[in-house]
Amino acid sequence: MSEKPAGTAGRSEGTDTTSLWQNSPPGSLYDYIRVASFSLGSDGRIEQWSQRASELFGIAARHAVGKDPAEVFASTDARTGPLRPTVPFLAEGGLDGRAWTGLVPYQRDGGQPGLAEIYVMPSENADGDRAALCVAVDVRALRGIETDIAASEAVFGQSPLGFFFFGTDLTLLRVNESFAQTFGRPASWHRGRTPHDFLPRTEAERLTAALRQVLDTGKQMTDIQLVGPVPGHTERRRWSVSLYRLHSGSGRPIGVAAIATDITGRRRAEREAAGVRRNLALLNEAGARIGNSLDLETTARELLDVAVPQFCDLASVDLYQGLLVGDEAPPGLADGSAELRRVAYSSAVSGAPVDPDDKPIQVGEVHRYPFHSQCAQALRTAHVQVVPGRENDEGGSELGAVVQSTLAVPMVARDTVVGLAQFSRTKGSEPFGERDTALAVELAARAAVCIDNARLYRREHERALILQRSLLPPGDPEAAGVDIACRYLPGNAATEVGGDWFDVIELPGHRTALVVGDVMGRGLRAAVAMGELRTAVRTLAMLDLEPAEVLSALDEIAHGLGRPGGKQSASRGVRGSVRPADLSEVYLATCVYAVYDPVTRRCTVANAGHLPPVLVEAGEPAMLLEVPPGMPLGVGGEPFEETEVELPDGALLALYTDGLVESRDHPLDEGLQAFRDALSDPERPLEDVCDHVLSALDTHHGEDDIALLMARLRGLRPGCVGDWTLPPEPRSVARARELARDQLESWELVDLIDTTELLVSELVTNALRYGEGEIRLRLLLDRTLVCEVWDGGHVQPRRRRARDTDEGGRGLQLVGLLSAAWGSRRTPHGKTVWFELGLPDEGSPAPDAVEALLSLY
Repeated sequence: MSEKPAGTAGRSEGTDTTSLWQNSPPGSLYDYIRVASFSLGSDGRIEQWSQRASELFGIAARHAVGKDPAEVFASTDARTGPLRPTVPFLAEGGLDGRAWTGLVPYQRDGGQPGLAEIYVMPSENADGDRAALCVAVDVRALRGIETDIAASEAVFGQSPLGFFFFGTDLTLLRVNESFAQTFGRPASWHRGRTPHDFLPRTEAERLTAALRQVLDTGKQMTDIQLVGPVPGHTERRRWSVSLYRLHSGSGRPIGVAAIATDITGRRRAEREAAGVRRNLALLNEAGARIGNSLDLETTARELLDVAVPQFCDLASVDLYQGLLVGDEAPPGLADGSAELRRVAYSSAVSGAPVDPDDKPIQVGEVHRYPFHSQCAQALRTAHVQVVPGRENDEGGSELGAVVQSTLAVPMVARDTVVGLAQFSRTKGSEPFGERDTALAVELAARAAVCIDNARLYRREHERALILQRSLLPPGDPEAAGVDIACRYLPGNAATEVGGDWFDVIELPGHRTALVVGDVMGRGLRAAVAMGELRTAVRTLAMLDLEPAEVLSALDEIAHGLGRPGGKQSASRGVRGSVRPADLSEVYLATCVYAVYDPVTRRCTVANAGHLPPVLVEAGEPAMLLEVPPGMPLGVGGEPFEETEVELPDGALLALYTDGLVESRDHPLDEGLQAFRDALSDPERPLEDVCDHVLSALDTHHGEDDIALLMARLRGLRPGCVGDWTLPPEPRSVARARELARDQLESWELVDLIDTTELLVSELVTNALRYGEGEIRLRLLLDRTLVCEVWDGGHVQPRRRRARDTDEGGRGLQLVGLLSAAWGSRRTPHGKTVWFELGLPDEGSPAPDAVEALLSLY
């Protein structure tokens, strides 16, 4: 009989009855317990000594064969020396013929004691004499195996985890009770089964492939999740299975061990936790994304961007139309019948309808919900309503064929319903639950607060914008002898409200006042302060005061505005009054005030803590005008100085605020230098110069408002000025009329001669009657005709109403009727009375002097 090669027994392992003799592969029980053997002859001496015995007892065969076992197993006592043990299984002079099992101490080489369990089996030799075959096992190894078996049985039998073992043929060899309970069948039923017997086909194939992979590679696999039914349960169960390969003592694979745990409840809890985490993440995303802009439509779109498709498949937002246009409580707000406007809509479903009612509503469309509809009920009650989907019956909308259900959620902010948000899920999606409803209410509430803030901001912003735009000069201001270009950029493009201002004020005598100021602070309070100061500047300018006097008076005004109520207010508590310290910060301002006279071509400048103007002359680099800086307005108590410079025709004067040249990214000196460099080509059109400056400098930093005012000074042509001195005598009246007539004829203003002669006669007559010294007559022609009469008297003319019987007192009334404007101002040596006439054109004839005279009587 031929033997199989070693290692080829494989799967038979005694089950193949056709082969009675075969090699056993390594890894049997004997590899664990390491059994040793020796034999005794009839004389009781050791006759054979196996190699395993040499390894176990540490005694070579040459030292054991032929010797008495008592000598071989002798031990040594520390006090008495060598001990000769009694060998119970040996009879005196021979063997007793009985089997025996017992413990035998022994002494290994090196003095290391040991204890062996020996099984003695009586035998006979060829002569019929008694002999014995002895089998020995180290007690420590045997006890270790017993302990391991007991522990394995305890773990296998008592563990709450499901243990099961597959053989190398991938059939179940053994399962414990926990496994049997987990999979719903008795433990005995599983023995010899394959995964296909207790799992669905797909899951069984997965487990079989995993078993084969573990058996082939030896790499363990953990948390293989399987799903299948269990007898007696309607709910499909989920298990987590971990696999690892089993080995014999020699390392030969003998099967696969597995641990199975029912994780159905854990998965349910994980899904619940995942839903909570998803909702929390959605709320966190909503907090980060909703309300980033103060725009109603944008905020509504941000809500839908968060909700679709993470929370629902369709969503829309309707806001009350009355609230959008500024009404506090539009009619029908309480009962939900007021008009709404669809401001946002989002869908993750192609071609889906947009509304659960009869017809789709487009974005931007104004509509009402039927009074008895659930949407109107949600608006009335401020409680969420669940709107079920409808079937696609005749005449109905197509929404029922797409949408499973809709949550109609009122958007409530500050106890006021501002609109309605609708969240819909299509058929096939998970239906809305209680947690979804609570999440929808929270999303709508957050968006509602942001939308209401945006609504309130829009209302206040529009009011502030109207205020500021009414305070700033028109876009294209005009002045005699000056070309003007200006720009205003708010620091915050969203608000467009700030404290910077500029102004162009026409003064008598074709002079022009150029003003640029900057109120410290920003926002609506700064804009209000700016408006008050700008109005004060205009009022002071019309008094024709010198620039330094204007700033001194403005400083007193600003100082008073910053201390409302004076000391009495300062002594009041916090309640009922804003502290003066808070307001004084708002009413601190810087300002530069310049007056240009196009006749003398001289510019007088005064500064109140502002950056100096920039002057550019032809062929010269831009330079900062040397003007005493002065203290900011509102500080009080400091005098202001002024500087007078003569400027050639074509010179460019630029006034600006610090937002143009100052930024966190660079120091002020660099900004001023960049500004001067940008003005290197002043000959180009003035509007182009402004645009070039704004593009060359960093004007989008958003840190401060920017005001830029540029003036190209061209003066009045010499031929446009008539200037004469008349003696203080009656014949000067006729001479003044003659000079005025000749001058207007040379200017080809024949239509204005009669009116001008009449008004010049009145002013010169008043100068002779009420004034002092020589009389000066000056005519100026530019955009209008201006006539000025100078004298040395300080008494200002005053209009009075003449009675019907009075022979005089109607001169100034006549001047007021016939002129476009008139007035008087003090001069260092007297006063000047002036009037202004518009130049005639084809559409507007010159005023009729005769009709004006007749209207006085």
